[in-house]
Parts: sequence; structure tokens; C-alpha cells
Amino acid sequence: MKTKFLSLILTVLTCLIASAAERPNILFCIADDWGWPHAGAYGDPVVKTPVFDRLAREGILFEHAYISSPSCTPSRNAILTGQYHWRLDTGANLYGALPQSEETYPHLLEKTGYQTGHWRKAWGPGSLSGKWAANHPAGRNYAGGFPEFLASLPEGKPFCFWLGASDPHRGYKLHSGAKSGMKLEDIKLFEHFPDSPEIRGDVADYYFEVQRFDSDVGRAIALLEEKGLLENTIVVVTGDHGMPFPRCKSNLYDSGARVPLAVRWGAKIKPGRVIEDFVSTTDLAPTFLELAGLKPLGAMTGRSLRPMFEGSKSGRLEPKQRPYVLTGKERHVPSQEAPDSGGYPMRALRNADFLLIRNFAPERWPNGTPNYQKAFIPGTWYGDTDNGPTKTYMIANKDKDEAHRRFYELSFGFRPEYELFDLENDPGQLDNVAGNPEYAEVLKKLSAQLEADLQKTGDPRVVGTPKFDGYSYGGGGPKFPGMKKKPRPKKK
Repeated sequence: MKTKFLSLILTVLTCLIASAAERPNILFCIADDWGWPHAGAYGDPVVKTPVFDRLAREGILFEHAYISSPSCTPSRNAILTGQYHWRLDTGANLYGALPQSEETYPHLLEKTGYQTGHWRKAWGPGSLSGKWAANHPAGRNYAGGFPEFLASLPEGKPFCFWLGASDPHRGYKLHSGAKSGMKLEDIKLFEHFPDSPEIRGDVADYYFEVQRFDSDVGRAIALLEEKGLLENTIVVVTGDHGMPFPRCKSNLYDSGARVPLAVRWGAKIKPGRVIEDFVSTTDLAPTFLELAGLKPLGAMTGRSLRPMFEGSKSGRLEPKQRPYVLTGKERHVPSQEAPDSGGYPMRALRNADFLLIRNFAPERWPNGTPNYQKAFIPGTWYGDTDNGPTKTYMIANKDKDEAHRRFYELSFGFRPEYELFDLENDPGQLDNVAGNPEYAEVLKKLSAQLEADLQKTGDPRVVGTPKFDGYSYGGGGPKFPGMKKKPRPKKK
């Protein structure tokens, strides 16, 4: 106990002795439901993201960045703790609590002299209790945003700020994208979407909110420049998972688990670099700690990106150390049929050639039951997929023809225990080859690797007894559009 205490004191003293100029500031900007590849820097011809594109030009653009879970609460818990979400008990679920035993990188930085804070959506959704109720996991909330935070910052004190957003989470203002001047015919749809005006318009409305988030980041960058703080600030911009559309958010395909990621840090990062290594947003916490002069916690499964920041090359920099990335999902919305309160548990391994997904409960609806009358949460309709024009169109037209039926099944139909996609021949990840004899050896090798990594990281799905399905849930679910709302009781 004395050894740990002395070690902490030495760490604190070391950080206090270091000058503010040696300890970088950190501005972490995260959008809500913004997925890859929806930014100009990735070649999207419609959405306009000039700030993100600038940061990519002046720093590093990551081509293969992935989240831990394609669901808000667990994704953010994983970022804050630097751990896979399946290690975080109730924190692996949407609306799940962050365990009291865990620690977050903002708190660790605050203990060693950083001023921390956040604006809008940081941790959550969910309810904070115990130590988290008194001290938010991402630092104090500043209602006035980044300007208020910087105005309160003592001169020379390093800072760590979480700039959150509710954009581009649903709902959207219908036709906002088209009315802003976007050309719907130029939108590149994912291959699992039917091509219809309704869907193109829906994607444009999503783009409209992506652009609004980009402008929020732009105002923060301008403020840093005005105060002369930009060059010593690590600026990170990303999303918490894929877009809120069918087969995207709450799924482990690239459309749900892959996110934009750009990092700028003045002269410390050589500009114009594009890195193709597989990285996880769980890598950010150990990176921030190490660059601030701290040692990452032993519990962190993420690995520091510092060596990549310090290099000058592009491409695959650490092919042996980062040959693949892991993702997973526990319960998003309890969207099965009563009395089943469970989610749709799955894990995935993604490398340069293949995507392997293991579905632990293939008998369940992967994106929630269509039988809203029987849903665990009354009226919940395909509960793991947010309501919107694209969802409505795909369900309403599922029997229109063979093509529309296939689109429907890809998003809402049952799935086998294993899904395997050959990315060279199927970059859209539509054709499952797990049952093809030609891929038997690939399936065997990748499933063994996935199993070994899950065991190594203590995943309850393969080690011990998983309890995720039994935890309480504090949210709602997407309702069947035809449901009548119960009338409010009249006041007496």
C-alpha cells in the first residue's frame, strides 16, 4: 500500500515540475452517430466537412479506426476507460452504469494538474451514481461550452476538454439536406440500401447534421488559434459509431463499427499523413495519458498511438502489432419478445482481408422483433434500429420484389452463428461465406484467434457467466409508427 502511495506521489510531483509547455492540451471532439466514410477527407462527394478535412491535412487521417461497441453508452465508456466494453460489467449496455471501480482518463489527468471539462453529450446515456454523480467521468460540465471553459482556465494550466454533440443523432428535420443544396443523385449509398428518393433524402438530412457538428469543431479551433493555444493542443475528431440507419448503428459491419478519425498536434505530428493500421478508440485513453507524462493503467486494453504520432510515414506502420481490431455488442435496446430482456450479443475480428462476426444468440432478432405487440418494451418495433424514413421504406417495401426482400433480410432478418466476409471480393460485406468449404480454413483460423483474444481480455461471453442481459434498462425504444398514444389523464 505504501509503495503504491509513494508511486502516486512521485508521478504527481513529476507532472507538477514539468512546465505547461511540455504537457499538451487535449481537445477531444466526438459526434453522436457519425460513421465512416462520411467526410470529405474520405472521398465523400456530398457532405462538406472542411474542419475535419483541415485537421486531416495538417495531421493524421486514420483509415481504419473502429469503436469498441456500436452503441452510445458502451462506446463512450470504452473511450473513457481505455478498455473493451465487455470488461465494464453494466457499462457494456446502453443506459448501463459505469462501474465505481473504474477510472477515466480525464480524472487521471485532473489529479496531476490538468483542468478538465465537457460540453453537451459526453458519457451516456444513463444515470450517474456514487463517485460519478459528484465528479462526471469526462470532467465538469460547462453549459457555456468551450468558450466558458477557456475563460475559466488559469494561465499556463494544461487542459483536457471533451466537446460532445447530439449531431447527427436522430431525429432530423425532413428535407433539410436537400433544401441546403445537396445533390441527392451524387450521394454514395451503402450497398445494403435500396436506391430510392426517400433514402437519399434521409442520408442528406444526416449529412446536414454532420456538417453542423463540423462547424462546432471549427469554432473551437478558431478559439484556440485566437488564444495562441492550437499548436500545443492535441485535437482529436471522431464519432462514437456508425450512422443511425439499418445495418449501421448497433451492427458490427464497417457501416456500424468503423468511424472517422483525424488527429492534429502542431509541429509534433507531420502533416498530410494517412495511416492504415487498425486502431480502436480504446487506444485514445492510454495515448492521452502517455503524452501527458503518465503511465497507462494496467487494466487498459487499448494501446498508445504515440509511436504513430512521432513517425513521418504513411500506410501500415505496425502491421505485426496491429494486424486486426476487435469490436463487439451487448444489449442496445431490450428489443426481443417478452419475457426476453436480452440483447443481441456478438463479437467481431476485422483484418485487411476478412471480417468475422460471431453471433452468440442467433435465435434472437438481430435488430429487434417486428412483432411490436409482443415486444419486451411494449410497442417497440425493430428496437435496435432507430426509426426514420430509411427504416420505414425498407420495411414497407420488403415484398416489392426480390431485391427489396434481400435488402430487408440483410438488415432485419435472422443471422447464423458465424458470418465471414471476403473483403477483396465483397467490400460491402453482403455475402456471408462462412458456410463455403473454400473458406473453412480461414473461418477456423479467425474464429480461434477471436476466441483467444476474448479469453485474454476476460470477456464473460467466453470466460465465466455473462450477466449483461439481466441488467436494468433506463431507456425506451423505437415505437411502431401506427401505435396510438395513451391519452393523458385529465386534471381533477
